[in-house]
Amino acid sequence: MASEPLLQAEALFPISQIVEEEIRSRNIPGAVVLIGHKGNVLYRKAFGVRQLQPLRPMTVDTIFDIASMTKAVATAPAILQLAEAGKLDIAAPVARYWPRFQQRGKKSITIRDLLIHYSGLPATLPLRPPWSGYETGLRKIEDLKPISPPGKVFLYGDVNFIILGELVRRVSGMPLDRYCQAHIFEPLGMKDTGFKLPPEKTARIAPTKGRGGEVYDPLAERMGGVAGNAGLFSTADDLALFAQAVLKGGQSISASVFSPKMIEQMTLPQSPIPLGPLRSMGWDLGPPLGTGGSDRFPAGSMSHRGYTGTFLWIDPISKTYVIVLTHRVYLNEKASAEPLRGQILTRVSHAIGRLSVDQILREEPKLAPFSDLSVSFSGGVRPGIDVLASRKFSPLWGSRVGLITNHTGRSFDGRRTIDLLYHAPGVKLKALFSPEHGPGGQGEGKIDSGKDPVTGLPIHSLYGKDLKPTPQMLSGLDTLVFDLQDAGVRFYTYITTMGYAMEAAAEKNMRFFVLDRPNPITGTRIQGPILEPDLKSFTGYFPLPIRHGMTVGELARMFNFENRMELRLGVIPMSGYRRGLWYDETGLRWVNPSPNLRSLDQAILYPGVALVEGANVSVGRGTPFPFEIVGAPWIQGEDLADYLTQRNIPGVKFSSVFFTPEQNRFKGERCRGIRLILTDREVLDSPRLGLEIVAALWRLYPQEFEIDKTLRLIGARWILQAIREGLDPREIAARWEEPLRNFERMRSRYLLYLD
Repeated sequence: MASEPLLQAEALFPISQIVEEEIRSRNIPGAVVLIGHKGNVLYRKAFGVRQLQPLRPMTVDTIFDIASMTKAVATAPAILQLAEAGKLDIAAPVARYWPRFQQRGKKSITIRDLLIHYSGLPATLPLRPPWSGYETGLRKIEDLKPISPPGKVFLYGDVNFIILGELVRRVSGMPLDRYCQAHIFEPLGMKDTGFKLPPEKTARIAPTKGRGGEVYDPLAERMGGVAGNAGLFSTADDLALFAQAVLKGGQSISASVFSPKMIEQMTLPQSPIPLGPLRSMGWDLGPPLGTGGSDRFPAGSMSHRGYTGTFLWIDPISKTYVIVLTHRVYLNEKASAEPLRGQILTRVSHAIGRLSVDQILREEPKLAPFSDLSVSFSGGVRPGIDVLASRKFSPLWGSRVGLITNHTGRSFDGRRTIDLLYHAPGVKLKALFSPEHGPGGQGEGKIDSGKDPVTGLPIHSLYGKDLKPTPQMLSGLDTLVFDLQDAGVRFYTYITTMGYAMEAAAEKNMRFFVLDRPNPITGTRIQGPILEPDLKSFTGYFPLPIRHGMTVGELARMFNFENRMELRLGVIPMSGYRRGLWYDETGLRWVNPSPNLRSLDQAILYPGVALVEGANVSVGRGTPFPFEIVGAPWIQGEDLADYLTQRNIPGVKFSSVFFTPEQNRFKGERCRGIRLILTDREVLDSPRLGLEIVAALWRLYPQEFEIDKTLRLIGARWILQAIREGLDPREIAARWEEPLRNFERMRSRYLLYLD
């Protein structure tokens, strides 16, 4: 019996209006939309017309030319099945199975390279002079010359999958269409799916050109209608059977079509991630089409589209799939299905976004945080390492552990987390990892790897040649533990180090534990602009506001779920922590988290003052007062102090100051500027303070101030544009309030502590 749906059909009612508007706009002649969730079909409807002359209405059983979706629904699964059966090796060169393929520099191209579009081959075959015939197409492929080495450049192309279709024929002894019919479509019950459908089904085909049944893709047409890149016809109902089989781990009602390993290869990243788009074996794993990289649907779901206007999206986390089928090319080449697909996915994203994460996590126990740690202490907040020790380190028994930490990783009484784990019974601490500033928290610039002087364990730097743990660093480990004191600010790099390490652990199916610590500037303040997704960097891992009001454990839960990592995550919570506590109210001793955050007052000013330090301005690094002073040789301190005083910024006062940094920017130069005096931390909005300083410098010194260099930390282009246009900072700050409320709703799902 199908499980009770979490997504409700009522939330999908507006889809009808979306589709009908696209028909009225002549972007599409008609469409079939089918949406499933947790084994239930929640939405299934046909719109518009299938054919104009003679006029035939669209019906839900209409058969569509799904074009490039052939790659994901037929060719890639066939290759994975044959690999599972031991008939081919995905890591092997294509030439092992097709000897003539190796000519003209193609000897080293592997089957994997083809599946993820990193082969280096041209995207298509030349169509002129005219040619036809399957064998002719193969000869043209043999004559192709790569345009780049394999594994170096992502280039989506039809040629890759035509080659894969031929490999299915060579290895199985059956043409691609017959193989897929026998091993995929029939076992799944996909009765209206195939490359060359019989005449009795032609009347139900939505035509793309001429009469129904003619394949639209020019390469597939020249090769006789059967090719690995295109040529497949199907219905929404049949594609739903395929999607359900993926979400159920490869099981259909009557047969097992895909093994769990094959599903993993279809749903997890397989491409060289730093080089281009995330690809699995045959699927796109990027943000869904038309959602603008929405944080509700980050990388992790799988999708594929077809040139004719078709689309299939599957989300293994929420157990949801969306099928949008249309034949937009029937109208003309310029007709577009992009708005339709994007708007429908956005509607589904909002509907799923209202689900409780706890509801979904109950369906995915492997994603649930480790929470059986209800331990009480008296007198102050106890960080996660104390709670873990009180449980005799039981979550880590039998583990080979790598610890990501530095000098801030200490228990309530000051003992190093390194030493506690090194001597913990049943735990094998094998390696250490350090973030920016190194294991002692005093380094600047790139940090070298080294060795811990007490335990002799290797220390791998995650702020040197590598920013993310490499497979070599993780060799021999099965668990990573994170224990660092964060600053509570979006651009503080320790949380990026955590995110990168979580990704590395997920890729190796390792466990990951966060030993939680307080947000020093409280877990209740949510302030500042949200990072624009395309500005992500090492100083901005996730679209957060400048002050996010979360602990590292809560951030880890958010990163894991929103980024669809499917990491085996455990958060060891603190004892005695309440969200509204400032660090000096926790009972924990202040340890400088980095060289220039030497007090809580500096940490409170940091989310604002730091906004200018990317530009040609000193923020006091190299002086006794980092983040309490701002200056440069070209600033008139009294003028700037007077201007900011007149702005009446709550919680802070200004005075003029002279200083000479001993290091960092303007080393040895006399600077003039301002001294910031924190008067009321409860009312200070530090990102607003930073905005005021940036706007003041631009207003007073437009020729000298390099405002563009503040973008990296501000994280929003619209703010710089608004400053240039002379908009009052109060009005600018008011504009980021609505996005903050949206973020707050998402954030609420991952919180572990009460106010």
